[in-house]
Amino acid sequence: MGNANFTKQGFSQHLAEHKLMGTECTVCGTQHLPPRPLCPNCFSNELRWVEMKPHGTLTAFTTVHIASSAMIEAGYGRENPHCSGIVQLENGLSISALILGVDVSDPASIKIGSPVEAIFLERGEDDQKETILAFELTP
Repeated sequence: MGNANFTKQGFSQHLAEHKLMGTECTVCGTQHLPPRPLCPNCFSNELRWVEMKPHGTLTAFTTVHIASSAMIEAGYGRENPHCSGIVQLENGLSISALILGVDVSDPASIKIGSPVEAIFLERGEDDQKETILAFELTP
């Protein structure tokens, strides 16, 4: 267990399989998202992968007009801002991600507490292909 690939690379491999995975400490039962190689609760390295349910609520957000290089490549920028937010999953864990299905031109219309569901966006091609975690508003 202590030798599992609890890294960004391991997390990304699961995203490529369209799975939202975190870690769970086999000693104290604490779950972590994003995954960690060491439990911050009891300091054990005895962890295992666990799949997280993809449903949650939007707890915080910002609209981003000055995009990173990766977001510019995806088509975002001053003229096409995006929403980045914090999602609290049903199990209480939170993660930051791109938020889709919101009107970024009217941030006042984006509501904290809105239900969201994880989606997996494919970007790039061939050996540059990457899967990005995002959440989309649900009715």
